[in-house]
Amino acid sequence: MNMRLDRLTEQRQALRQQLQAPQLQWWQQAQAQLAQQPDATTAALLSGQCKRHLPGHTVALARALALAHALEHTPQDAHLPLLRQLFLWGDDQEKIALLGALDWLDSDGVCLELALQAGRTSNPQVFAALALDTAYPSRHYPERAFHQLVLKALGMGLDIGRLVGLPQHHSVSLNQLALDLLDEQLAAARSVSPGLPRVIAFDLLSPAQHQRLRGLRLPPEWHAYLN
Repeated sequence: MNMRLDRLTEQRQALRQQLQAPQLQWWQQAQAQLAQQPDATTAALLSGQCKRHLPGHTVALARALALAHALEHTPQDAHLPLLRQLFLWGDDQEKIALLGALDWLDSDGVCLELALQAGRTSNPQVFAALALDTAYPSRHYPERAFHQLVLKALGMGLDIGRLVGLPQHHSVSLNQLALDLLDEQLAAARSVSPGLPRVIAFDLLSPAQHQRLRGLRLPPEWHAYLN
């Protein structure tokens, strides 16, 4: 499993710039400990300690960088088992840190099955870490899995505009899934998902589909797409 070294360097610099001297000293000691014992137990222990020794707004980044440091000192064939174990042990915030960093921890998509498993969560914050502001799903998910991710993000009311790579995945099949969801919401007299128009490639709709949408009483955000 290979990491994106440019992103890793950027993230390390970003963390160091946010730490005061005592915090930086603890962080350097933690990294040294991980280098000596880059196992799941040590990584999990230090992940828990981040909350006590580092500013709150840096904890998620520090946890992700601790994972990266452990991976750097672990044989390649042990990378995926290590991340699986840490994901299994982690609380929601630790899962969020891991999932949010997958795109630069795993540039080859080795963790795809772990990501798909994580995507079954019912916790919107954990799911958002996997789905939003990260290119991992766009880079590595099969088409069907990416479509399911999009639909679940809509169902959870997440900001679909933060789903990286969505325009590149526009297709006739995703259009049909979006229209089916629209039909379900209208039939059940539920609110239409605000991000639903962003999912549809309107230039790929058939004339009949265009005509039908124009005939529906849709929220104002649809008007710009249908004119």
